[in-house]
Amino acid sequence: MRILLVKISSMGDVINNLPVASDIRTRYPNAAIDWAVEEAFADIPALHPAIDRVIAVAIRRWRRAFLARKTLQEMRVVSARLGEKAYDMVLDTQGLVKTALLTLWAGADRRGYAFACAREPLAALFYTRRYHVDKSLHAVECNRRLAALALGYDLPATLDYGIHAQPRAFAWLPQRYAVLLHGTSRDDKRWPDEDWIALGRRLHGEGLICLLPWGTNEERQRSERLAAAVAEAIAPPRLPLNEVASLLAGARIVIGVDTGLTHLAAALHVPVAAIYCASDPQLNGVLAGPNAVNLGGRGTPPTVEQVFALARRLQQSP
Repeated sequence: MRILLVKISSMGDVINNLPVASDIRTRYPNAAIDWAVEEAFADIPALHPAIDRVIAVAIRRWRRAFLARKTLQEMRVVSARLGEKAYDMVLDTQGLVKTALLTLWAGADRRGYAFACAREPLAALFYTRRYHVDKSLHAVECNRRLAALALGYDLPATLDYGIHAQPRAFAWLPQRYAVLLHGTSRDDKRWPDEDWIALGRRLHGEGLICLLPWGTNEERQRSERLAAAVAEAIAPPRLPLNEVASLLAGARIVIGVDTGLTHLAAALHVPVAAIYCASDPQLNGVLAGPNAVNLGGRGTPPTVEQVFALARRLQQSP
């Protein structure tokens, strides 16, 4: 059996789809599983040993110059890659019109969410089979249940993201460190600078050096500003995603807002304290067992004391 998974973005959504690959491999150990994903996040499914091929698409970039010659050439290449394997099933767990259209390049048996539960109901028009999944469930469970319905198996009892990363000894990396993930795609998801500074100082008092990774120039400036206010804190160089995974894997604790890297740390089984300020963690919070805990919610961000107490407890957990 050859299966194509379509989950292209964003980073958190891609990470939340990793257990689908684990579930399929558990039920069908000989299945060949490919994954279509946005080029910026191609390193994530590549971490999963069950994934045979990662097919990078560039829909975000293509739509900025849709009729340009380079765009059309790249689209033809991706279409050929998606069509060169005879997929027994194409499973779109994203439920968007753009991802449903992508399935048309890949195969005749296209499966996804029903009209009532697809994120964009029109996407369901492009599937040959549709399945109803309760939208009130956590995103991870929605993905897993859709795959179980589409492939006809009972959900495994264990949630398994299936990925691992080895800590790396970067020259600038301290032995005991905490990773603070302040960057996020929306301003209302941010935690205040003064709270990050107060938390960093408390963590430093516990013997941890704080690292503040960044991905954009704006985030770099903020990392440098926060690091300057916390003793020994480091704003590291920009790292590719696979090296960020190694950085997270070696942390004593990861503390982050609602952003993809926070989910990546949880998937790597690192102790995670997730800070929610403007979204509902019941639907999209970290979900990876007792060492990944959500704090706050829409309009109710946690206090420094709450985050510090949780970080302390998670470091002490076995």
